[in-house]
Amino acid sequence: MDSFEINKLIGGLLGTVFVVFSVGIISDALFASPAPEKPGYAIEATEEPAEGGPAAPAAEAKPIADLLANANVESGAAVFKKCQACHTGEKGGPNKVGPDLWDIIDRPIAEHAGFAYSAGMKEFSKGGAEKWTYDNLDHFLLSPKKFIKGTAMGFAGLPKDEDRANVIAYLRTLSDSPKPLPTAGASAAAPAEGAAPAKPAEGEAPAAPAAPAAPAPAPAQ
Repeated sequence: MDSFEINKLIGGLLGTVFVVFSVGIISDALFASPAPEKPGYAIEATEEPAEGGPAAPAAEAKPIADLLANANVESGAAVFKKCQACHTGEKGGPNKVGPDLWDIIDRPIAEHAGFAYSAGMKEFSKGGAEKWTYDNLDHFLLSPKKFIKGTAMGFAGLPKDEDRANVIAYLRTLSDSPKPLPTAGASAAAPAEGAAPAKPAEGEAPAAPAAPAAPAPAPAQ
């Protein structure tokens, strides 16, 4: 092989190296990822329990009767200001985006005159058989759309127990005859049927067994 052929091979090799090197530089310039001036925030996703694994224990809901025992009407009036964009609370007050809330406690649901209720609210009402009891108000204010499917109320709800109790205590005052408050602790009723009787306190005699029931009389012919 003469020197001319050798020079051609060397020239071709150098040209290939030059092209590859140039392409690498251009690629680095086009696709460079400069470090941000301010670092971002790491987002930590909550891990869901594995399928079949134990679920996290749900917080036990506090009965509204117990919450109302310590409710503050003045604080409830402050919370009610969030409602006044859509509701009035005066006797004979006009309906706005939502109905007037005067005398709302124990009022039949979806039956306030002059207001066009959603289909979901009417269905839940059962023709007025369901009323705005303290329990219904508590569940509805916690999450309106979850409690009454199809309601048009766009409010997200009041997640804090104290806020719901306070505003319900305030709504109770919007009446000529405020309804009686529910009895606190009433939910701690007698043990369920079939439950074991409570053990007597130390030093106390055990409770006497209940007398057998008298036989039922023969039915009349």
